[in-house]
Amino acid sequence: MHDRRMSEESETRGNRARQSRPTMADVAAKVGVSRALVSLVFRNEPGASKETRERVFQAADELGYRPDSAAQMLARSRSKVLGVMLTVRNPFHADIVEGIYPVAEQHGYDILLSATAPTRDERKAVEALLSHRCEGLIMLGPNMEARHLAELAERIPVVAVGRRFPGVEVDSVHTAEAKGVRQAIDHLVELGHSAITHIDGGKGAGSVERRRAYRAAMRKHGLAGHIQVLPGDHTEESGAQAAMALLADRVNMATAILAGNDRCAIGFLDAVWRAGLRVPGDISVVGYDDSHLAHLSHIDLTTVRQDPDRQAELAVRAVAERLDGVRSEVRELVLDPKFVARGTTGPPPRRG
Repeated sequence: MHDRRMSEESETRGNRARQSRPTMADVAAKVGVSRALVSLVFRNEPGASKETRERVFQAADELGYRPDSAAQMLARSRSKVLGVMLTVRNPFHADIVEGIYPVAEQHGYDILLSATAPTRDERKAVEALLSHRCEGLIMLGPNMEARHLAELAERIPVVAVGRRFPGVEVDSVHTAEAKGVRQAIDHLVELGHSAITHIDGGKGAGSVERRRAYRAAMRKHGLAGHIQVLPGDHTEESGAQAAMALLADRVNMATAILAGNDRCAIGFLDAVWRAGLRVPGDISVVGYDDSHLAHLSHIDLTTVRQDPDRQAELAVRAVAERLDGVRSEVRELVLDPKFVARGTTGPPPRRG
C-alpha cells in the first residue's frame, strides 16, 4: 500500500507540473488570437502583423512559454537545421562558427554543432548531427577519407571548408593557399631573409598546398638550398617541438619561420620566448589564418588572413542552395587571402 500511495503521489505531481507548464494555447488566449496564428509567429512565417508578433513574444515571455523545437521539427517535413562539424581547440573554427550563425538565420536555418576531439573522431561527430535530422552539413577542415565523404554526400548535401576534395560530390570553400604562402615568403625575402623554415601542418586543412607552395616560392627566389620542412601539425605543441629542434643548433638556425597555422606559430613563439630569444630580433615568425589570437597585443602575429566571415557566408549559402533546389552541380569557391604584417617579423639578425 505504501509503494502504491507513493506512486500515485508521484504521478499527481507529474500531472500538476504538466498542467502548470504554459502552452501555445495559453499564449494565444493571453493575446486574444488563435493558436494557429501564434504557431505562425513562432515558425517565423508570414500571416501576422509586426504588432501582433511583438504581443505574442511579450505574452510568451510573461508566461514563461518556450516553443518545443523538437515537436516543431517533427511537425514539418524539413528540419531546417544545418549541422556544423568543428574542432574544439581550433580558434579559427570558432571564428567561422560565429560567422555561420547570422547567415544561417537569414536563410531560415538553425545551427547544430558537433565537435571532434582526441577521443571523438569525425565519423562520430557527423553521425551525431545526422541523428538530429540535420538537412545539410558544413564540415570545417575535414580529414575524412574521400570515399567516406563521397558516401556521406550521397545521403545529404555537404560543404567542406578549408579543404578540397576533387572528384567528390561536395561543395568546397577555401582560400588560395599558394597565393597566401607566396605573399608570406615574398615579405620575408624583402626583409632580407634567406634561411626560411616551414613547420608542416601534417594532415591539417590546407597543409599539402602550403607545403608545396613554400617549396615553389623558395625556388622562385633562388633559395632552394635553404628549403627546410619540419614535421608538425596544427597545434601549439607541434610549434613548440619545432622550436626545440631548431634551438638545438643555434649557429645554423633559420632566421625566419613560416608556421602551418596560427596555433603552431603561437606554440613556437612561446618556446623561443622561454628560451630567451627576441622576436623578431633573433627570429621572425609568420602564421596562417589570422585567428583572433593573432590580434592580441602581446602576440601581434604576422600572418595570412583567411576571411572567416566570408567563408561562413559562402558555406551556408552553398548548402542552402542545394537544399532549396537552386543548384545541383558541385561548386568550388576560392577566396583570395590577405597577408597581414605585424610585430613578429623584421630584418634577419646579423651573425658574425
